[in-house]
Amino acid sequence: MKEFAYRKATAVHDALKSVAEADTKFLAGGTNLVDLMKRGVESPARLVDVRALPLGGISEARNGDLVIGATTTNSETAAHPEIRRRYPALSQAVLAGASGQLRNMATTAGNLLQRTRCAYFADLASACNKRVPGSGCAAVEGEHHNHAILGTSPSCVATNPSDMAVAMMLFDAVVQYETLTGKGEIPIARFFLPVGDTPDVETALPAGALITSVTLPHNAEGRRSRYRKVRERASYAFANVSVAADLTVRLGKVRGVRLALGGVASHPWRARIAEERLLGGPATPERFRAAAEAELSAATPLPHNGYKVPLARNLVQAVLTDLTR
Repeated sequence: MKEFAYRKATAVHDALKSVAEADTKFLAGGTNLVDLMKRGVESPARLVDVRALPLGGISEARNGDLVIGATTTNSETAAHPEIRRRYPALSQAVLAGASGQLRNMATTAGNLLQRTRCAYFADLASACNKRVPGSGCAAVEGEHHNHAILGTSPSCVATNPSDMAVAMMLFDAVVQYETLTGKGEIPIARFFLPVGDTPDVETALPAGALITSVTLPHNAEGRRSRYRKVRERASYAFANVSVAADLTVRLGKVRGVRLALGGVASHPWRARIAEERLLGGPATPERFRAAAEAELSAATPLPHNGYKVPLARNLVQAVLTDLTR
């Protein structure tokens, strides 16, 4: 690992001023960044530790929204009574995402900003446009059985590894941030950028910005929501496919539905086409299957990850069917 300077921020403005220096990154739990530094994928000259800033905890806003501080640990989020009661799919997603030890360290902001777990991204000897723009994508012709099937480009077929972000997408979360010039916010639907020709630019967060919190709107509550993850082993592993769903059924008709997929794209995938197909129609397994097929009609699987198409279809059908019971 390359030597680096370290300092602990004492205030948000102090942290922002420090990270404005060239080759400097924020450090919170370090569960992703430190691993990448050990591999040489990331090699910042300086780290600014933001863990001691007053950006933790979960609180309810006056309008009923739930605000999760940026440095709130994943363990705190998963166990919080209001998260479990009002947004159960988020608690389930966080618990499915990592071991207890990692959840005790990993933070809300860090989880949203974690980099892909593509093996070629982590291998300095391999071509990877996320790591070295313009170098190519070794996964396209290489090992790609767990890579993306939706929203890909010739430049990148990596997937987003976050379970938490899939549930955040389901609940229309809003990311708040601060820069040296002021505060701002980005709806989660616009936070993650499509890969296109610049897969190294992963989010819409301004340069040097510090995420301060993530808000879950009260009008996006899903008290019967569910998160289900298919992975290659029962111990903690990244998703082959995951589904976060919230369904409201009255008199046998779908009166409300939200659906998000993980493990299938470079960002959490909001299944808007499936939602439109389902709304107002009968809440039956056949309709759920047809809606999933419509969503996946745009899939462009590679030779070794085509299994994700039927897997995603079947998982969507199963989760939505369970929510009707």
